[in-house]
Amino acid sequence: MNNRFLSIVILCCVMFTLQGCETAYYGALEKVGIHKRDIMSDRIVDARDAQEEAKQEFRSALERFSTELGFSGGDLEEKYNTLSDAFTSSEEKAEAVSARIEALESVSEALFDEWNDELSQYKNERLRRDSESQLKQTERHYKRMLASMHRAEKRMAPVLDTFRDQVLYLKHNLNARAIASLKSEFGSLEKDIGRLIKEMELSIAQADQFIETLGKQ
Repeated sequence: MNNRFLSIVILCCVMFTLQGCETAYYGALEKVGIHKRDIMSDRIVDARDAQEEAKQEFRSALERFSTELGFSGGDLEEKYNTLSDAFTSSEEKAEAVSARIEALESVSEALFDEWNDELSQYKNERLRRDSESQLKQTERHYKRMLASMHRAEKRMAPVLDTFRDQVLYLKHNLNARAIASLKSEFGSLEKDIGRLIKEMELSIAQADQFIETLGKQ
């Protein structure tokens, strides 16, 4: 019981420390004229670019799988290495997308909390209402964009699972029969990646639209 309580205390301390570091970080940037809104805008671009890179990587991986599984000759060990590299690169790009989305959520939450808190500081009611309306509109656009990002992010998991299964299977079954078996699974993988790419393109378009909206405010 004591150990569990101590673990909870340590976890809480870590969380408060991280939150404190984050607050200090944003505060330091604001002192040099870089505000949360600017950081959020930059992180939307980062998340969008990470999705674009991941999209291209998944498309490239699909092409490599198609080539290696469709070619009847060649060294099987070399095929495995090629496909293993394709999987690893795709996994890294997927992790980068998740990290960028998490960073975006962090600063966006801080920005919206600050904006909402500062509404009470207005003396002019008309200006307060206008700011509140703008806040709600921005939050709606942001949530729509973020939901699109998360949908695309979730699409990556089953594709990576299929990639991983195929690479592992080939690793332990370096023979022509293994290649033939993987070929039968390729159609499903191709469809999954097609759906993933469509979701990513939609998410990227939503990000571009939100960036344009921020620029007009």
